[in-house]
Amino acid sequence: MSTVQETDVVAVLTHDHREVEQMFTELERLSPSDMERRRQLTEKVIIELVRHAVAEEAYLYPAVRRVVPGGDQLADRELAEHAEAEKTMKRLEQTDVADPGHAALLKQLMMEIRTHIREEEDELFPQLRAHSDVSQLAELGRKVQAIKKIAPTRPHPAAPDKPPANMMVGPLTGLVDRMRDAITGRGKD
Repeated sequence: MSTVQETDVVAVLTHDHREVEQMFTELERLSPSDMERRRQLTEKVIIELVRHAVAEEAYLYPAVRRVVPGGDQLADRELAEHAEAEKTMKRLEQTDVADPGHAALLKQLMMEIRTHIREEEDELFPQLRAHSDVSQLAELGRKVQAIKKIAPTRPHPAAPDKPPANMMVGPLTGLVDRMRDAITGRGKD
């Protein structure tokens, strides 16, 4: 059984941010000739970012809209950033690691995500903490952890990003993505 602190939505999402940053750092340190590891890590980054974004769109941003003054504007900005990053991920997913454009797209994605993380951690998370109680944050964290298990693993820029549509489409899309991943071996190191 997890403690309230382990399921606090801010802690859960911040942990995700650190994992993605570790993958980014490894990608930046890779030799240009290590294309197989670059491909594996790029796939892993995309999988984690998509699952994370789905969880935020399903639970974090609706909560921000409900409890944070000016939450609609914050959530809309974050959703717009997700949409841009998802387009970049889709292009990256379609670009071979040997293509010179791959490195540029990867660099663009890293910049987009690092900016997004900084905004969430410096602005959105503190405001959410200030306007929520511990039990609300823990409940959100549990929901985020649960949906990540069934979330899509591939970017779908045209998919809905707001409830209730995202809550209906997401799990089905996630099932299809995980089946495709199992067949192709995508995301396995």
